[in-house]
Amino acid sequence: MSRPPLLLLPPSEGKSAGGRPPPGSDSFAHELSAPRAAVVAELATMLSHRARSRRSSVLGVRGLLLERAEAATAALVEGTAPVLPAWRRYSGVVWAALEPATLSLSDRRRILVPSGLYGMTTAADHVADYRLRLTVSLGGLGRLSSFWLPTVTPALARRARHRLVLDLLPAEHAHAVDLAGLDASTRVVRVRFRTADGGRAVGHEAKTVKGRLARTLVDGGLDAVRAFESDGWRARLEGDVVTVAAPRR
Repeated sequence: MSRPPLLLLPPSEGKSAGGRPPPGSDSFAHELSAPRAAVVAELATMLSHRARSRRSSVLGVRGLLLERAEAATAALVEGTAPVLPAWRRYSGVVWAALEPATLSLSDRRRILVPSGLYGMTTAADHVADYRLRLTVSLGGLGRLSSFWLPTVTPALARRARHRLVLDLLPAEHAHAVDLAGLDASTRVVRVRFRTADGGRAVGHEAKTVKGRLARTLVDGGLDAVRAFESDGWRARLEGDVVTVAAPRR
């Protein structure tokens, strides 16, 4: 596996606004255009509902954020939504710590991002402003993670043959791809973040560490985890699992 690894990284709920007209197809458009169209069609149906509470439930926001989400969704349905490269669109804590602006284009293309709207893109592909979690049940499609699983898995499998895949996905996004169903030539290493007592680490600090570790993996590959340290957090590689543990305070 001499080629550099692929990283699976979640999108962020925080997104930059704006963009420009779509430039054309993206890395996964050929394989995922049909299910993407089905998602947009269900979003159109959702927008037609009079009950704003239903739209709020699907989009996962209220108040001013709901107004922005409704406007962004309407633009998607109309085909007029402006786009930005995913690395510029996603503005959350993990992505800020990754510092994607300083990555090369080829490195951004190795970062793969599952999402409720697109199924899968790379960090270099253009995406619209949107609100749509994979845990949502959308009309006749059902739960979006289950809806995307049969198409996202083979799409990833074709790119991951004879390569290392580093999985930094939380459960919500991990359910959209069957990593056990990838080609036998693919090695999958899962990355997990733990508290000092061994529980699942969550929150702003853990997200910052995740972004920093992702950058370390992009730059140095799997071997670089052995020397990783961030504010007392340290990584340990055992078999096909990397455990990143918080320090005792």
